[in-house]
Amino acid sequence: MKRRTLLATAPFVLAAPSLRAQPRFPSRSVTLVVPFAAGGSTDAIARLIAEPMGRNLGQPVVVENASGAGGTIGAARVAHARPDGHTLLMHHIGHATSATLYRRLPYSVTDSFAPLGLVSDAAMTLVARRDFPAADLAAYIAEIRRRGDRLNLAHAGVGAANHLCGLLLQQAAGTAMTAVAFRGGGPAMTELVSGRMDVFCDQATSTAPFIRDGNVKGYAVTAPRRVVGLDLPTTAEAGQPGLLMSTWHGLYAPAGTPPEVQERLATALRNALQDGRVRQRLADLVTEPVTEDRATPTYHRRFLAEEVARWRPIIQAANEYAD
Repeated sequence: MKRRTLLATAPFVLAAPSLRAQPRFPSRSVTLVVPFAAGGSTDAIARLIAEPMGRNLGQPVVVENASGAGGTIGAARVAHARPDGHTLLMHHIGHATSATLYRRLPYSVTDSFAPLGLVSDAAMTLVARRDFPAADLAAYIAEIRRRGDRLNLAHAGVGAANHLCGLLLQQAAGTAMTAVAFRGGGPAMTELVSGRMDVFCDQATSTAPFIRDGNVKGYAVTAPRRVVGLDLPTTAEAGQPGLLMSTWHGLYAPAGTPPEVQERLATALRNALQDGRVRQRLADLVTEPVTEDRATPTYHRRFLAEEVARWRPIIQAANEYAD
């Protein structure tokens, strides 16, 4: 009788260490790394979702800025972090394009991360100085094609979203302009308003006030749908369906993060994107949250691979690299 009791209880004794080896997630605050300086759009979106994600997770989500090298320093930090879900990355389209722009990365864009879900989309706008001699997008493209490198194209540095949009614009026109790099989109826009730059392509978040005030001319938004509050056609409506681009943001954990932790984080993200304050603030930034089906690891993983493949030939054809 005594022996039977020992055998019956043995499985419970053996199982106890296994249960203790699975700590509850999250067991402490979660660090959300933004690979750019504070104050930019990526930082704003990260801080916006951090608070509701923290409520969902039951632990604070703390944003840390680790800027430098086009976002690759912060991304490397997360790629090499312990894969337990307590260190995350918020990055934009530059994560996908860095796979080609940087020929020597200390990580793999697709293999060193666990995509958790897309977060938001912001349309880009095609603009020019206010006295630019074109009435619509067709004339805008024709003028670029006619004048080529006699026109100055502003951007905020190789790999910036407005640089990438400029590459698409030059591809659509079939010619190269004289690219002029600035230390950020703000200085680039200042030079466009002054008339010292001719052409620019930047997020509607940044360009909308200048377009509305008549300080620059707007021609189209590079999105499938029109942007509320801007009287501009989409590029498809204006005859350039291939000129399509958004500045999208996504959330990542290090590769090897347990699937159940990934799903917990992805669920917290989806819940955060349903928060009324988050949605209103994104609208204020002239961006929008992604649909629920896109805020999933499966969709994000596929989309990231597609974006890497889409931008590789465009960057290689321009022969413009960041290293």
